Amino acid sequence: MSDTHALTVTFVRDTMLPPAPPPVGERGAVKWMRENLFSTPLNIALTVVGLLAVYALVTAALPWWLNSVWNAGSLSECRQIVAASAGEGATGACWAMIRERWHQFLFGFYPPSQYWRPVLALGLLAAALAPVLFAGQKRNLTIVLGSVAVYLLVTLYLAATPAGAFALSIAVILGMIGLAQVQPGRLLWFTLLYPALCFWLLWGGSIWSPVVVMAGFALLYGVFRLASPVIGLAPGAAAGILVAVLWWLYLDIPTARALQQALPFGLQSVNSDQFGGFLLAIVIGVTGITFSLPIGILLALGRQSDMLIVKTLSVGFIEFIRGVPLITLLFTASLLLQYFLPPGTTFDIILRVIILVTFFAAAYLAEVIRGGLAALPRGQYEAADALGLDYWRAQRLIILPQALKVSIPAIVSTFIGLFKDTTLVAFVGLMDPLKGVTQIVRADINWKGIYWEPYIFVGAIFFIICFGMSRYSMYLEQKLKTDHR
Repeated sequence: MSDTHALTVTFVRDTMLPPAPPPVGERGAVKWMRENLFSTPLNIALTVVGLLAVYALVTAALPWWLNSVWNAGSLSECRQIVAASAGEGATGACWAMIRERWHQFLFGFYPPSQYWRPVLALGLLAAALAPVLFAGQKRNLTIVLGSVAVYLLVTLYLAATPAGAFALSIAVILGMIGLAQVQPGRLLWFTLLYPALCFWLLWGGSIWSPVVVMAGFALLYGVFRLASPVIGLAPGAAAGILVAVLWWLYLDIPTARALQQALPFGLQSVNSDQFGGFLLAIVIGVTGITFSLPIGILLALGRQSDMLIVKTLSVGFIEFIRGVPLITLLFTASLLLQYFLPPGTTFDIILRVIILVTFFAAAYLAEVIRGGLAALPRGQYEAADALGLDYWRAQRLIILPQALKVSIPAIVSTFIGLFKDTTLVAFVGLMDPLKGVTQIVRADINWKGIYWEPYIFVGAIFFIICFGMSRYSMYLEQKLKTDHR
């Protein structure tokens, strides 16, 4: 070993190097593009082809969007304006049709003087859903109810709402906001009363008709609570249902008439053939979603039951409904159902469609929920037995909460499909927003020949509603995700 090496002193750094940014190719947009768009020759080719396709679509459609016309009285006037501004042979979107006929896309042929009623029903729908979607969350409840209050202030004023209805509506929402701060659980009472209130607002007539119908549900609950401790849950529920059915069959109409004669109060009646547009789609969709979930849960539990009759009926119903197209059920509701009713019986077409759509969605939800029940380990059922819980308490407290949490994506997917399938009611004579109202608008001589604009408008609103449902599903999944915390 040389003397020079023996005298060498080892260098030790006494200060830390400052952190340096990663290379350009390993961060930011460059890294994302390299990994996702240009990682392999095949990806590079697909990216180039995709960019060329997007470029072709944009160059073809952009002039049509840029030459849009918003103020015109007919399609020919739109074309004249486009030709004057962009030159002969230019094309442009004629959104003036939406400006002129927006009310038909939203309300169908609902009386214009009564537009405040569906507007109010829609606002109260959000207020009724808030305690269910954001149970116990005071901040979110306040935000939703505050937004509903602002919405009603603006829309009810623009719809020329009668002063009494305007003041009462705002007072109800403000009262709900106050109640959300102290006892948010009490808001569920409004959720339970909303179906009767919505029916009365939309169809009108005597206020006592929905009140008497709700009295039947009150009788059902009262008989169930009194009888179940004595004869058991299932017989008590059967007794309550029997009493409610007898009330609706024999005492409902006479009681409503007597109350109307004693205290006459009501709204202008609106026939079902005047409903249309998104008003019709939301009524059918929301009602079907609301009632199909509990029916689907019962069908799923019935399919797994050890009772032969219950299981056979549940399996038969589910398989029959799932094996028949929805359009067939709608034709049944429209044409055949009336033949099985007593002569002279009037059964509203919208109500018939709602019943069949609800059954259709419930059959699919039953299989979705059955999958969630099958996904639970056997130990959960054994834990419920070890705690001494009976069947219904075990399902309510242990089994169903976990099964429904697992099934959230598929449940919401079924709901979205149900809402989009409301457009099929056009085939039974109802004016859905996609086909029914669009055909009526295009039949007008002023707008004959218009094509893309109504479908884009209706599709955009459907996308907003369905996208909101999917985002809430993701929020709910994240909120209930407790397995890895």
